[in-house]
Amino acid sequence: MSDAVHPHDAHGHGHDDHHEEGSHGSFGSYMIGFGLSVILTAIPFWLVMTGALGDPKLTGFVIIAFAAVQVIVHMIYFLHMNTRVEGGWSFMAMALTLVLVVIVLAGSTWVMYHMNNNMMPHADMDMTGEMNAGHDMNAMANMSEMP
Repeated sequence: MSDAVHPHDAHGHGHDDHHEEGSHGSFGSYMIGFGLSVILTAIPFWLVMTGALGDPKLTGFVIIAFAAVQVIVHMIYFLHMNTRVEGGWSFMAMALTLVLVVIVLAGSTWVMYHMNNNMMPHADMDMTGEMNAGHDMNAMANMSEMP
């Protein structure tokens, strides 16, 4: 059929050349993103498999840092998030989302840490909540000796 019968732009379904700068990635930018993603995955994997840092807590913090960098790489190279797209509104929405996620995760971690410290039984109590049974038995034995 010809364009006269079914024009491509009659209902906004056609391809126009008014795409915003940076709204779509090129093959090269996708390959850069892929390469960075592979590197940012391989290094933490190597750190865990070899135990190169020696300290599990330090290794965990390094893995979290690599994960945060990888999230940023994915947002830039694959989701094309930047300040130019949609007048910066998508970037501002992402920033607000990240702030809320950090607040929720930090608050949840804080609450769980304090619940663990304040609600767990103490070392001198057994799991039933009773005091040290040996101490109580000695007290009862001493009471039977009393006149």
